[in-house]
Amino acid sequence: MAERAGVALTGSERLPELVGLALRENRKRAHLLVSTVLGKHVPQRPAVVHGAGLELGRRVRELLAPLPEESADRAVVLGYAETATGLGHSVADGLDAPYLHSTRRPVPGLTPVGGFEEEHSHATSHLLLPADPGLLAGDGPLVLVDDEFSTGTTVLNTIRELHANHPRQHYVVVALVDLRGPADRRRLADTAAELGVRLDLVALADGGVELPADVLDRAERLIAEAGPAPEPPAAPAAPLVRVDLDWPAGLPDGGRHGFTREHRARLEAALPGLAEQLAAAVDAGDGDGDGRVLVLGFEELMYAPLRLADALAERLPGGTDRVHYSTTTRSPVLAVDDPGYAIRTRLAFPAHDDPADDSSRERYAYNVAPGTDPARRFGTVVLVVDDTADTPALHEGERALLGQLRRVTDRVVLAVLPSHRPTAPAGPAAPARPLYGPEFSSYRADEVAWLLKDLTGVDLEAPTEEREEAVQSGGAHYAESLPVEYQPSPEYQELFHQALRVSARRIALAVGTVAETLLRERGPGLVLASLARAGTPVGILIRRWLAAGHGLDAPHYAVSIVRGRGIDPAALRYLDAHHRAADVVFVDGWTGKGAITRELAEALAGTGFDPDLAVLADPGRCVRTFGTRDDFLIPSACLNSTVSGLVSRTVLRSDLIGPDDFHGAKHYTELAGADVSGAFLDTVADHFADVRAEALAAADRFLAPEHTEERAPDWAGWAAVERISTEYGIDSVNLVKPGVGETTRVMLRRVPWRVLARRGAGADLDHVRLLAAQRGVPVEEVDDLPYSCVGLIHPRYTRGATGASGTAVLTKES
Repeated sequence: MAERAGVALTGSERLPELVGLALRENRKRAHLLVSTVLGKHVPQRPAVVHGAGLELGRRVRELLAPLPEESADRAVVLGYAETATGLGHSVADGLDAPYLHSTRRPVPGLTPVGGFEEEHSHATSHLLLPADPGLLAGDGPLVLVDDEFSTGTTVLNTIRELHANHPRQHYVVVALVDLRGPADRRRLADTAAELGVRLDLVALADGGVELPADVLDRAERLIAEAGPAPEPPAAPAAPLVRVDLDWPAGLPDGGRHGFTREHRARLEAALPGLAEQLAAAVDAGDGDGDGRVLVLGFEELMYAPLRLADALAERLPGGTDRVHYSTTTRSPVLAVDDPGYAIRTRLAFPAHDDPADDSSRERYAYNVAPGTDPARRFGTVVLVVDDTADTPALHEGERALLGQLRRVTDRVVLAVLPSHRPTAPAGPAAPARPLYGPEFSSYRADEVAWLLKDLTGVDLEAPTEEREEAVQSGGAHYAESLPVEYQPSPEYQELFHQALRVSARRIALAVGTVAETLLRERGPGLVLASLARAGTPVGILIRRWLAAGHGLDAPHYAVSIVRGRGIDPAALRYLDAHHRAADVVFVDGWTGKGAITRELAEALAGTGFDPDLAVLADPGRCVRTFGTRDDFLIPSACLNSTVSGLVSRTVLRSDLIGPDDFHGAKHYTELAGADVSGAFLDTVADHFADVRAEALAAADRFLAPEHTEERAPDWAGWAAVERISTEYGIDSVNLVKPGVGETTRVMLRRVPWRVLARRGAGADLDHVRLLAAQRGVPVEEVDDLPYSCVGLIHPRYTRGATGASGTAVLTKES
């Protein structure tokens, strides 16, 4: 790898003992860390494999020991499929904790309690399917186990998903090796701070991977030069012996649906007898091998074969050195029969467990065939599968796994375990379906499909001051309740209509510029996904532009994204099931400092969806698809639901939103008399013909090569927010809301502290000044402000910080 691909490991002395390097057959990421102690790609003595997990579990126990309020007795361990299912279970053994691992094998009728995506993976969808949904509902530490910790994206996806439904105060991330760079270390720390949780990391070694800039091209050349993996030489088929193990009734075969302390005790008691059965089958062999034995597990089924191998090693004479362990895998890796390379040989065979996600995909067993080194030959291979995988595809055909194993060893022993099938609740959950107007929202049914759950009958509103205190104290997340809908005075409503008349042409030009840019870059198969709710009128306007100018009927959905909790996973699954992920474009009204832009990018990492957010105005300079970077008033920011189809902000609360539900929202039918949603759309659309030529020219200019740098984000807005936060003594950048749109939201929904206005800003701020006067908030004119204005939320809010009317109270300290 160092000589041919320029890839190298750096780090602590123990790192080379734990991992080697190989090449993936995967254009997402060229290199693969091949663990020597995991028992996945490299056969290893089972005591070493189990011992690595036990050591990590003991380290976690030591970490938790000084924390009686979060003792190890309340911890739950979660492992990742497929690679870390056995490692996670071994960590749970060392910690003596209940265990669950993610799975890619759905169970009909069993509703997942969560799901998430794995960046860079060749098969990404993970399901959490505990037989007891309460397994993940506790408040003790959650220990997340993976084989390596490269970027932290998978862990962040998991923590966000689980924290949204079952928040807890302590997470511990465990891996064999920690190979994060400085930026990924900061990202994990920032997420912990954002969620208000403690997050620790435990690993056996740390370091990094040095990659040349052209590593993907080098890898592709090497894979092409290597050609197909060589077939094992022709040989008579070795005998096949089937062993019916006396597996205890009702004992799970692993952690796919949960594994408790009681299950652990039952397994420990049964292992000696099970090993005796296997030893009898192995000792009965009369082959001429060197006596080495390989116990070969199957994909996610890693732990039970590992413990059987460990018990067999204790039972067989010389078993400590004779018995090795590894498992089959989905991961395609280049095999090169060279002593300096981690993956010497490869057996490729068809999937034999009728997988729901990719039944045509090949599976692999590495370093099982001896290749050119006879010392690496196994005299006996014990294949352990569950009964779901004991199918004709395992037995029949030239490429079947059993047939190939019988060509590379002297004896094959097949042991089949009963796959644990938890009882599903009566009747499958109904799939989530979109909502349409006029039953939900005042928009026409053809203009937008809302990927939301209707919570109209639920009492969710709370006074602004009460919500602010709960959010800032950490007692609640802002998405768990709704603000009382602000109903503007006649004077303020007139300001809205005046602003709309003045800015409608400018908005139309921004809509056209974005629509034409997207059409040129993404093609006519566009699918619009607007971020509810501010993005929804923008998505409708872009859809109208495409229909009027190009005759396109672009699908348009409204989806929820929640700061700190990510985008709605059920909505993503719906979009992925009904459209090509590459065609979906996420749309919003404007950017502030870029928090939602970052949230979207993190949430979509590894999903196949493009995280490039399209907005009308990008004063935060954090996206590459925009109509303008000027901070101007988009009048839809002036109002709440009455300019957004009479739909509330979105809600995410575990007692209301299940794992298969869309995020929720309400339809305020009682506000129909004040609804201006249609008037806003029609007024802007009336200018489409007038600005068409300008929009076409703007899109052409954006796409010209000489303007590439002009479109590139420089995050100047975020830098300005950090400067303001420091200057005004505000601990959290989340309390600094830059831009006209965000400042307006502060005045309507939060407890404002003050408004910073760029000196000389004109009529765009008339409505902000009016709201500030009504709420008793000072407006401070400042120089060198990259936005027209910035709203500051009260940084140390309690209800004592406002007067009886809810207006801000100025004190010497403020």
